[in-house]
Amino acid sequence: MSYLRHSIFNFSTLVELLQYRAIHEPQKPAYTFLVDGETEEVSITYQKLEQRAREIAAHLQLLGFRGERVLLIYQPGLEYIVAFFACLYAGLVAVPVYPPRFNKPMPRLQAIVADAQAKIALTTTSILTNVEQKFEQSPYLATLQWLATDTITSDSINKWQQPQICDSTLAFLQYTSGSTGTPKGVMISHGNLLHNLALIRQCFEHKHDSQGVIWLPPFHDMGLIGGILQPLYSGFPVTLMSPTTFVKKPFRWLQAISRYKATTSGGPDFAYDLCVRQITPEQRATLDLSSWDIAFTGAEPVRAQTLERFTATFESCGFRKEAFYPCYGMAETTLIVSGGLKTEPPIILQVKGTALEQNQVVAATGNQESNRAIVGCGRTWLDQKIAIVDPESLTLRPAGQIGEIWVSGSSIAQGYWNRPIETEQTFYAYLADTNEGPFLRTGDLGFLQDGELFVTGRLKDLIIISGRNHYPQDIEQTVEQCHSALRLGHGAAFSLDIFGEEKLVIAQEVERQNYVRKLNADEVIKAILQAVSEEHDIQVYAVLLLKAGSIPKTSSGKIRRSACRAGFVDGSLDVVMDWSMNHQHKTKFQSLNTEVETLLQQLQNEAQHRKSNIK
Repeated sequence: MSYLRHSIFNFSTLVELLQYRAIHEPQKPAYTFLVDGETEEVSITYQKLEQRAREIAAHLQLLGFRGERVLLIYQPGLEYIVAFFACLYAGLVAVPVYPPRFNKPMPRLQAIVADAQAKIALTTTSILTNVEQKFEQSPYLATLQWLATDTITSDSINKWQQPQICDSTLAFLQYTSGSTGTPKGVMISHGNLLHNLALIRQCFEHKHDSQGVIWLPPFHDMGLIGGILQPLYSGFPVTLMSPTTFVKKPFRWLQAISRYKATTSGGPDFAYDLCVRQITPEQRATLDLSSWDIAFTGAEPVRAQTLERFTATFESCGFRKEAFYPCYGMAETTLIVSGGLKTEPPIILQVKGTALEQNQVVAATGNQESNRAIVGCGRTWLDQKIAIVDPESLTLRPAGQIGEIWVSGSSIAQGYWNRPIETEQTFYAYLADTNEGPFLRTGDLGFLQDGELFVTGRLKDLIIISGRNHYPQDIEQTVEQCHSALRLGHGAAFSLDIFGEEKLVIAQEVERQNYVRKLNADEVIKAILQAVSEEHDIQVYAVLLLKAGSIPKTSSGKIRRSACRAGFVDGSLDVVMDWSMNHQHKTKFQSLNTEVETLLQQLQNEAQHRKSNIK
């Protein structure tokens, strides 16, 4: 396999990798988990991890399971990591899932159980107690064989048998976050993992003396592969904390980086923005971030403004802009596709927004409001290849034009579990003019410039109004910044076909304190209409102001625009107030006042005036 040429070890499976660490560095701490997100620590060494994985694996083998899909239902912590490796040691296919909230419906978990055809679930005694109380309301849970791994002893460890696995054997199913559709189980092999881990190690220049701090969900690709498996592969320790502890108090993340002298840590764009907004000057005064030389950012659009604000806020703590490491990847590519050079600052390209609307890339001059700053996501590494392709003709796009991002290489997953048609369509694409392939069709839009990848949006989310392309994340950013009552990172822009014409709809959460008290809805609507018209020259058809925490998101925190669109149509969104041009939607409070309707008329007149000038 090609990944072996790039690997620092001659391993074909993760089982062999962990065995190597346990033999050669038995007492070295592998993982430390901060129970409270701050000072309460629990740790496990390579030797203890390997031993505990064999104990559970032996028990699973004695139960007669071979090649089954196994649900892993745990809170973040060491028990989850042990259970993941136990599945590999037993020759089973791990299926990580987010721990269910037992006071809410669990449609995602139900869908995964059915799709994976899982027969067994591993968990802890405390979670199992809650699960058993839900058997009557959720009968699909009762069909599983449940096993609390914290009750398994070492009695059977000597009966463990080395599984008959190789590089092509499935290691786990990574269920996609479902930002544009129903989650699908991506089949990740041991070979896929080892190749991508080698790629990450080369990108990040990890060494034995590196130190990680990770708060990312361990049930998702970035948290599992980047946060848990990469330290094991490169042989350095990592300190983990629950995502909940970070979100409740973002200072805990940077405090841990400072305390453990972390060299590698990161997360999506929203995490850096949250730190800027919530960490106080007094807290900043206690931080030393000078050790942090890889601040990776990915999983959602990387905003130049966020990078600048974070750097300006925390440079007094020793943070350097060169530490930022924008990267691009997805579950279908195991994890990472592209990344830059560790020692160089992010590449930020200023382009004309009007040209982007026509799928053209034109460098901007001056400081026009329509200009856009796009952050580069690096280049390909090892045997990975990126092609920018016309999604209609399936031919290569010329340089300087936007197209769909296609990827090939040894990190490309094996396909979607039990979905042969979708696997063929997504994982086996060929260029129509040269027949080169197979490529993975990512569904993302972007372009290459001097080898650097710039991602501009999602193909399915692209908004086309009056023949012009608009990226929803640009409109969402405009909306969330137009009024203080709106929550950052909690809005969706999407289009609807209204009598044969595409119209723009905005769904945006408001800060909780604003609707708990008195929300000045008229003022907020006026600000949204005016900002979108001025920045994007689009007339908004409808606006929905939503309760905090209610907008549909994926398990990894991405906005589910398709679900927002469906919720708008069927009226299932948790609306504080809504409004539309034709007033067919009634508000829960009061309709817009005369001032706002006058503004709307003004915007319509201005739009007509601009069109006449163009003609």
